[in-house]
Amino acid sequence: MNSRNNLDEYQTIVRGLSDRIVEAQTPVRVLDAVKWDDATRQAFFAAKGRELPQIDRAYYEGRPLAFDSSAKKQEFQDIERDITRQLGQFNPVGQIMRRMCKEYRMVIRMLEARGTPDFGMISQELYGAASDAFHAGDPTLADLGLMLSDYLNNIADRGDLRDEPKNLTAPQAVELLQKRLDVVFGEGEGVIRVFESDGILADAAAGADYIKIRSDALFNERDVRALEVHEGLVHVGTTLNGQNQPICTFLAKGPPSSTVTQEGLAILMEVIAFASYPTRLRKLTNRTRAIHMAEEGADFLDVFAFFREQGYGDDESYSNASRVFRGSTPDGLPFTKDLSYLKGFIMIYNYIQLAVRKGRLEHIPLLFCGKTTLEDMRTLRQLVDEGMVVPPKYLPQQFQDLNALSAWMCFSNFLNHLSLDRIEADYANIL
Repeated sequence: MNSRNNLDEYQTIVRGLSDRIVEAQTPVRVLDAVKWDDATRQAFFAAKGRELPQIDRAYYEGRPLAFDSSAKKQEFQDIERDITRQLGQFNPVGQIMRRMCKEYRMVIRMLEARGTPDFGMISQELYGAASDAFHAGDPTLADLGLMLSDYLNNIADRGDLRDEPKNLTAPQAVELLQKRLDVVFGEGEGVIRVFESDGILADAAAGADYIKIRSDALFNERDVRALEVHEGLVHVGTTLNGQNQPICTFLAKGPPSSTVTQEGLAILMEVIAFASYPTRLRKLTNRTRAIHMAEEGADFLDVFAFFREQGYGDDESYSNASRVFRGSTPDGLPFTKDLSYLKGFIMIYNYIQLAVRKGRLEHIPLLFCGKTTLEDMRTLRQLVDEGMVVPPKYLPQQFQDLNALSAWMCFSNFLNHLSLDRIEADYANIL
């Protein structure tokens, strides 16, 4: 637990308000509140996959939230008012904390609206929509998903790019992943734990200081490498760095705006650590395309059929389709959280490019100082200079020494100015 010792009056006030946000958000668990139970899956397959899952407003009302939503909204409102009263309207760290309070109130309103059209609309406000453009005149997320799918289709039939056999059992994956993470987090220090679990649906899940591996799942070494980078170095690493903050403890917890940064950073790390691969990328593009389908009016059966067309089995197609409609209804607007992966990747990549172009390399490692949000990066740099935020303790090797990353981004900045269509025409006779 971080100590309040040696804090001055201002720092003590910020720490107190920050701790209140951390405490208030504790019972707000979005994914637990929106997931569908196994009985829904069984009923779907009992009907031969021909009927929409029986999910409506009443389904969610029968699964009440783990907190009093009205009281929780009022609690965040009270914290927000106290931030203004104690820090003023324009205090930088106060502005971050007030935005967090507003976001958590919006999250609660979204969860209150489970099973109604408002759920999907609020989800789009929090996480974005597939039809959103990155910048004026630029392609949308849906365009990006289609573009990447075309590229992946061009290499799909190459036998040398097929996934390696999944010949690692859960105990073997646990042992290998623990060894890899010990290199970064300290061998024998118990900073991060890897263990088996029977209680998760995904192959793996990260917590504050641990990664759980599903007991009956199988892996290959590439899977373990991706888990090391994505779940360990980014998700657990940023949580630990947030918990290491002596004053701005809110950095250990992430509202929806930080989800885009977190998932984008995780995908970027997979790429620059050479831990990603076509099957992984196709999974992300398919999720984006499925969300866009639902935004355009497709229902659960349409999306389920789409995933089957992409080569997934029935069970995995159901799981993927239910990710799109969880919290909503099988013919309603989608839950758009899964857009965060590709959206975040593009936003983080552009941010690092600009930081290199402008010579502000010191901003880049601050992405790891907690559950950060991209729009707060300039403020976080200021808070580091003031001693309000400490730099990240745990940092992937690729971000410890910025020499190679800077060189890559310098070339990337130049290559962005070249026309790939013109290059393709010029290279037509040699490729």
